[in-house]
Amino acid sequence: MSLALRSSEWLLIAFFGCVALISPAFPLEPGNRLLPFAVVLLVAALFVVLAYAEAHGHREFFSIARDWMPIALVLIAYREMDWFSTLPRDVHLELTWERWDQLLLYQHGLQKAIEWLGWVGPAYLEFCYLLVYAVGSFVVAVLYFEHRRERVNSVVFLYLLGTLLSYALLPYFPSDPPRVAFGGADMPHVMTALRRLNLWVVGGYGIHSSVFPSAHVSSAFSAAWAWLAYLPERKRFGYLMLVYAISVGIATIYGRYHYSADVVAGFGISLIPAAMILLARLLRHRPRGLLLSP
Repeated sequence: MSLALRSSEWLLIAFFGCVALISPAFPLEPGNRLLPFAVVLLVAALFVVLAYAEAHGHREFFSIARDWMPIALVLIAYREMDWFSTLPRDVHLELTWERWDQLLLYQHGLQKAIEWLGWVGPAYLEFCYLLVYAVGSFVVAVLYFEHRRERVNSVVFLYLLGTLLSYALLPYFPSDPPRVAFGGADMPHVMTALRRLNLWVVGGYGIHSSVFPSAHVSSAFSAAWAWLAYLPERKRFGYLMLVYAISVGIATIYGRYHYSADVVAGFGISLIPAAMILLARLLRHRPRGLLLSP
């Protein structure tokens, strides 16, 4: 039995390794300077131990553990970005982004359209925003339910790629969300219980380093592309995830969790996993003779 690591595991090791390499260039707090190096070593060791245990022990148990471990480590990757929250910011990015949002919310009527039916639209969007934390687990669970466990690594890799690429850019764009940067201006007119819950979650457990790009958006769209590619016999799951991802993007703007620029950037990042899918399919169907040509 091979001790090879999965592509999703290598991707996480690469992400944590890159964070460790760039961290000396940022003014982290003294107590956090060595933590990125410790994290990458621990993550690499964890994956090696799990791979060894699968090859030499209870194969099924540790194989399942390896399906879920990358999803659990996304939370570590997310929290690690908070170590960069001490970076200085001058709000010049936020001022430009806020002007774009005001055009979208008011001149183009997005806020009015969402609140047209009272609490229904805002509650739906807040619910979508709340569920984004469970997208990774849900993606894997559906593959189990559909008896497609052999596709878990491929799908998780694409989901992680869209998520981690957004995380990797956060330290380079220190910024505050609109609800914080502008003292509650342009906030929704409808307050729901779900919004109170979301505000409590992001206030107490969110990171404060940056909001650009939106990993909420990039992860949801990446999950949609992955399902469409690796669960073709259940296209409706991919299309529903695509509708959900669009809803998350709208929710982040309406709820002032993100700027529209964050959403556009998050969607753009998700196109990288999508492009990888298209490239893989192109190479798979390429005539053999072309592969031998100079």
